[in-house]
Amino acid sequence: MKAKLRMKFTLGALGMVALAAAAVLTTAAVAATASAPAPAAGASVNTQDPTQLVQDVASNILKALDANRSAYLNNPQKVRELANQYLDPYFDSRYAAQLVLGRSWRTATEDQRTKFIEAFKNSMLQNYGNALVNFTANRLKVQPGHVDPGSDLATVSTTIARDNGTTVPVLYVLHKTPDGWKAWDVKIEGISYVKSFRDDFAAQIDQKGLDAVITRLESGEKPAGLPAPPK
Repeated sequence: MKAKLRMKFTLGALGMVALAAAAVLTTAAVAATASAPAPAAGASVNTQDPTQLVQDVASNILKALDANRSAYLNNPQKVRELANQYLDPYFDSRYAAQLVLGRSWRTATEDQRTKFIEAFKNSMLQNYGNALVNFTANRLKVQPGHVDPGSDLATVSTTIARDNGTTVPVLYVLHKTPDGWKAWDVKIEGISYVKSFRDDFAAQIDQKGLDAVITRLESGEKPAGLPAPPK
């Protein structure tokens, strides 16, 4: 597996959606990750090693795009299918949504949780979907990493080369689950996707309630401080 891959999409779209992510975009019967289709045959991902997971997911997305890039450019629904297949299984959207809502998660109904998770995923894809289509090789460099065998948390450091020749640090935050490692946050130049949502929504939830925030997400609105995908 090559250590360098090219992308203009983060896994919080692992991201996010799953980047990305997004994607990362992304679990349980109430989360869309639980019903996401399995990766295509031959698209293996090493879920036991966080660094290799990031490399494998990026490589598999690149292969799928290169096989029929024009179809993805002309069909947003195919981009959603791509994210569901290659990003969703490796991004823990339910956990990310729980952190975004904080104490509001504990008081939310199961229906509100379901709607929030789905709206959260859709928001990530809307913000980073176009960048996903432009994912090409040799711009993402995954830094060698080491994870303490006894730790349930890990970070994977990468850099993305911009069009102007400068680089952008992108950090993937993962945790160990019964299904292997999964990403739950992406930090672009130090700005956390999860924290951006949490900070933006906290006051509105207190003032207007969770349903208002869900409606806002469903409308396509995004937090003002949300990190943009590198270009």
